[in-house]
Amino acid sequence: MQRTSVELFAGGGGLVQAATNAGFRHLLLNEFAPRACETLEANGFKRYEEGTRPPVPEPGDEVPLVAGDVRKLEMEYLRERGVDLLAGGPPCQPFSLGGVARGDEDQRNMFPEMFRAVREIRPKAVLCENVVGLLRPSFAPYFEYIQRELELPFVERQEGTDWKKHDKTLRERLAAGDDDPSKRYNVLMTRVNAADYGVPQVRNRVILVAFRADLGVDMSAFADSVEPTHSRDLLIKALRDESYWDDHKGVAKHVRDRVTARYANEQLSFDDSPNDGHEQSRSRWLTLRDAIKDLPRVDLDVLDKKTPQGGVPDHIGWPGARIYKGHTPNELDNPAKTVKAGVHGVPGGESVMRLDDRGEEPDAPGGDGYRYRYMTVRETARVMTFGDDWQLRGPRGERMRQLGNAVPVRLGQVFASAISDALGKAESRS
Repeated sequence: MQRTSVELFAGGGGLVQAATNAGFRHLLLNEFAPRACETLEANGFKRYEEGTRPPVPEPGDEVPLVAGDVRKLEMEYLRERGVDLLAGGPPCQPFSLGGVARGDEDQRNMFPEMFRAVREIRPKAVLCENVVGLLRPSFAPYFEYIQRELELPFVERQEGTDWKKHDKTLRERLAAGDDDPSKRYNVLMTRVNAADYGVPQVRNRVILVAFRADLGVDMSAFADSVEPTHSRDLLIKALRDESYWDDHKGVAKHVRDRVTARYANEQLSFDDSPNDGHEQSRSRWLTLRDAIKDLPRVDLDVLDKKTPQGGVPDHIGWPGARIYKGHTPNELDNPAKTVKAGVHGVPGGESVMRLDDRGEEPDAPGGDGYRYRYMTVRETARVMTFGDDWQLRGPRGERMRQLGNAVPVRLGQVFASAISDALGKAESRS
């Protein structure tokens, strides 16, 4: 039987694709941003207006997307369907360096809506992704409180109650250990770098996974199942022994020599001959060059904002790229920098890449003369491990914003697959 999922804050569809790839069938999606809703509609989800209760889809039916405020979304009708997974990335602005960082006081804090969804649906598992800013000292006590709320979502915080007072109540209840296991969850927090999971991007995040306590999921075994799968040291080793270049034949010697020389003296955890069991089971980090190697080359003379390079959708050249202090370009032979969704779109250096070509570039960093350009939307989607057949909607800035707000598909899929496997093992023992 195919597992089922519900997703809140679906955005541009990163976790949607991840759960689908992991074998989950969506019963309901919710998203507020109009352009993101257009993207989800373009990918086959059926739009319903805010405040409506859509039908529960059967296998093969169109999946309903309720477009609007999650606070007006009714979900209790889904409980009898036995939802396996509730997933979502509550808006991160309250906790990110790019946001106003007001945390619990910020009206955009949507964690309370995730807890309401847990109470109404009672899913077997919950998956939340958010920014690493939640671990900053100023937010750490509140983030610990969030985790306790997820452990005891049915112990509701009363309106007007200070969170610290509610946290005291949660601590007392957890210490007593007498709550109904079907209304309690076992929670695992994992700090991740997406590059460690096969995503060609350095992206540090926190992931919360919770399993309903009555299911008896082995939390230790689950933690082992989401250990990193890729290694930076193995990328450096591949550059040193030049096996990396076997995947990228035709790169000029001066480029290979420049890249390889950068890591010549860097200390590796295994002294260039891995013998650690974990390291042997991993693969090397993937790079920006890995992500885009089979895309048509962007013609620097056709940066006209409209021509799909090689006929590939969203692979459109954009003029005006420049490098300035604090915004150095992405390097082809490293994972890309974190794809961001700034207030005014993606900042300059975060979406610029240094090319292999040399030319007259007076602003080239370090004066090395290498040319650079903006990454295309399609290249950015590759860095987020979105499928090439996933359609994005809106102007370029909006498409980049959706990508910057999303969960990398490959990262989400690792965790969604591990959740499915953990549930299957628990069910087989019952």
